[in-house]
Amino acid sequence: MPGLAPAITLTHSHVTSSASNWVFFPSFLQGLVHKGDMAVLPENASATGMNVSHAPIAKSPSNLTVGFLILMSFLVGAATNGLFLWVLGLKMKRTVNTLWFSHLILAYLIFCLLLPVFAVHSFQGFQWVFGTVMCKLINTFGSLAMFTNVFLLTIISLDRYLLTYHPVWSQYNRTIPRAQRLVLGVWLVSLILSAPYLAFRETQEVEGHIKCVNNYALFSSWDGAKVHLAFFVVRFLLSFLIPCVMITSCYYWMFKEMKKKNLVRTGKPFKVLVAAVASFFLCYVPYHLYYASLLITGVPEMLKQVMWSVMAVAACFNFCFTPILYVFVGEKFQQVFKTSVVALLKKGFVDAANMSGDKTNTGEEDQINHNSSLEMPPP
Repeated sequence: MPGLAPAITLTHSHVTSSASNWVFFPSFLQGLVHKGDMAVLPENASATGMNVSHAPIAKSPSNLTVGFLILMSFLVGAATNGLFLWVLGLKMKRTVNTLWFSHLILAYLIFCLLLPVFAVHSFQGFQWVFGTVMCKLINTFGSLAMFTNVFLLTIISLDRYLLTYHPVWSQYNRTIPRAQRLVLGVWLVSLILSAPYLAFRETQEVEGHIKCVNNYALFSSWDGAKVHLAFFVVRFLLSFLIPCVMITSCYYWMFKEMKKKNLVRTGKPFKVLVAAVASFFLCYVPYHLYYASLLITGVPEMLKQVMWSVMAVAACFNFCFTPILYVFVGEKFQQVFKTSVVALLKKGFVDAANMSGDKTNTGEEDQINHNSSLEMPPP
């Protein structure tokens, strides 16, 4: 998820170099950094850099706590997502379901690999130390992972709906080549929607500290505030509102069908549907609420700090811990996962000479191949 670090938005009125005096940042930017780290542009400073001394930033306990949380999320998320991707890609039969989930886990893994940068950023008191290129790339890849995650969850929901209400049509049209083309389209659209970060994101010296900021006033003719609003509205519609309506609608009609067939009484299918919708809301509502607050003046600083903390926790949970739910929700995936991991661990402790003639190992591999025909459960 892009922008884990508190964001600063620069509009044209704040970056034009023709003004004789620089003004304070608008009130809706207060609270994006801690007190004593408020972004104020000094007099006669240039838009791309300021000749000021680099004063040290005080590292508060909250910054260290958030950084530690992000770092722990990286360790857990990279390990679990890597294992899940290995199982999906090598230990399970190639199906439409495994294709959906392998790319979904890949999106999770991409974001997890970005977390060390955000952890260091938090440890440094939200001072950016990685340069302009990394400022652009990190936020672009974070946005790519977010859009891909949302789009794939929407596709999976639609896929489950079609399987429930149009099984005959799905049988003849739900093929791996078509699914592959659809997944490729998802990645391309996500990349296009994330590309603006390559233009808007840049490093600025703010009160002697380097910040990775959004500059929506790239040209003198642009109204930075309007560009910022348009950028937020597009992202909100495409990455939350429209997918949310589609996912909720799909699971609502699926629930009605399950209720009609008395499947709700079994408990587990209903819990799967509730968990899927609830996780989507819990992980993405804080993100969009926080960035909506940047457009509103008069929001208290303390409230924004709390909103940012909730957003960071939700992002880490979504991309690092949500995939673990697949093990508990999907019995078939859990069976293949356990068998694969046990076989992998045994191979690591068996001599190379014994591995070639180990009948037990062969039996485990046969079990893995047998289980690989099993499909993934709904999210």
